[in-house]
Amino acid sequence: MTRYIFVTGGVVSSLGKGITAASIGRLLKAHGLSVTIAKCDPYINVDAGTMAPLQHGEVFVTDDGAETDLDLGYYERFLGIDTSRVNIMTAGQIYQTVIACERAGGYLGQTVQVIPHITDEIKRRFIKAGEGFDIAIIEIGGTVGDIESLPFLEAARQMRPDRMRNDVLYLHVTLVPYLSASDELKTKPTQHSVNKLREIGIDPDIIVCRAEKPLARDIKNKIALFTSVPKEAVIDAPDSPSIYDVPFLLKAQGLDEQIMMLLRLRSAKWDFEEWTDFVQRLKKAACAAPVRIAIAGKYTKLKDSYKSLVEAIQHAAIANGVKAELDYVDVEAADFKENLAKADALIVPGGFGDRGIEGKIEAVRYARENALPFLGICLGMQCATIEFARNVLGLKKAHSSEFDPRTPHPVVDLMTAQKGVKDKGGTMRLGAWPCSIKAGTLARKIYGSALISERHRHRYEFNSKYIPLFESKGMAVSGTNRKIGLPEMVEIKKHPWFVGVQFHPEFKSKPLLPHPLFFSFVAAAVKNRKK
Repeated sequence: MTRYIFVTGGVVSSLGKGITAASIGRLLKAHGLSVTIAKCDPYINVDAGTMAPLQHGEVFVTDDGAETDLDLGYYERFLGIDTSRVNIMTAGQIYQTVIACERAGGYLGQTVQVIPHITDEIKRRFIKAGEGFDIAIIEIGGTVGDIESLPFLEAARQMRPDRMRNDVLYLHVTLVPYLSASDELKTKPTQHSVNKLREIGIDPDIIVCRAEKPLARDIKNKIALFTSVPKEAVIDAPDSPSIYDVPFLLKAQGLDEQIMMLLRLRSAKWDFEEWTDFVQRLKKAACAAPVRIAIAGKYTKLKDSYKSLVEAIQHAAIANGVKAELDYVDVEAADFKENLAKADALIVPGGFGDRGIEGKIEAVRYARENALPFLGICLGMQCATIEFARNVLGLKKAHSSEFDPRTPHPVVDLMTAQKGVKDKGGTMRLGAWPCSIKAGTLARKIYGSALISERHRHRYEFNSKYIPLFESKGMAVSGTNRKIGLPEMVEIKKHPWFVGVQFHPEFKSKPLLPHPLFFSFVAAAVKNRKK
């Protein structure tokens, strides 16, 4: 029977519940257990697809096309798994399902209420997410006391009476703030957070304490005393040099053994060699000569907007034995080309809206004319085609019909399947799609395969009508979705490394398996730096 670990948070948001949950999953997986993780987001949005990156961070996309919270990216990277739409639950989804059932007469005249109807639907999804696994870790977003999170917390509370006591474990992540004025760590916020959790009916089994510095033994004992948990169940989680160090930090305090004891699980296996080797290579690369990667994006004020992209670059840099230094370039600044001149390579990532588009196009032009290794992702690829059309093909008014509906040369146009679509949520081309790669191209050399699968999130595409003209001047379409004739990858032959992709390769990069496209890109940046 599946065991459930519910991870809750208190005091403030962004404590690192996702990294904590993913780290626990990595440790339990090392014991030979099959582990899955799901995220409960209490917002009323059905999914994260219509939310601004500057408010919510990046939108992570799964193979089956779910637009999700960025925490699912942590889950995939730490556990080496592929998540799906069963791994994300939002309040919007829950209420939408219950209301649809009520409208169809599914409740046989009952008064539909939060308890039991909403909580029953949440529990059904908990069980669905855990099917076939030894352990299901369920992270509940927000903080204890938030009105939006209450149905999820109540559903989590009900899971223990519904099962054997040892089938459910509650782990609470909380803040122990440091006050510099008095030079002390304060436990009172943790005490209040646990008391609030108890008011809901949940007694935490384990408390993970986030702090700027390690907790002294007397602090941990005090927390144990006032929260009524065993001393060994108070886990210290100070800031770490890298998120990939967190599993070691938790392992050193026996968190995995605590969990297995409470869930009555046994294991004669322990295999952590791959993760240990990766972290050792990470630390070695951190001391190596840096390679400077410029990112010309529009959401640079919140670094979580590019979380998967940043991690994919770091995975590739570690695999290349170098340290990646990221420079977020404001393409709306007058001197942005000066920053590009200092870079060893350039990435133009995905995005929406016309703000900064002309600056991105000029950044692409700089990379093309100055032999700077370039990777364009989604909108970045579209900017590359616009730039090439204007400055190489001589189509001076070429543009995307997204930004200029009256352009005489829509080299980027709305996909046929997207025409007439009015609803914004969940209607883009989403999820994993196949891509056939031409022999003799850089893309074929990078992937080493004629057929790949990558994740998408877009409405506009490279206009196929212009392919012959582009290829006659040196920009080749190296990857195509043959079923619908969609150009997926472009590259410039007479350039050290210039690739544009319509998909988002960053979503599939993992620490133990860096994405080949990023590996090759960073290798080109290293070569350019040496030159």
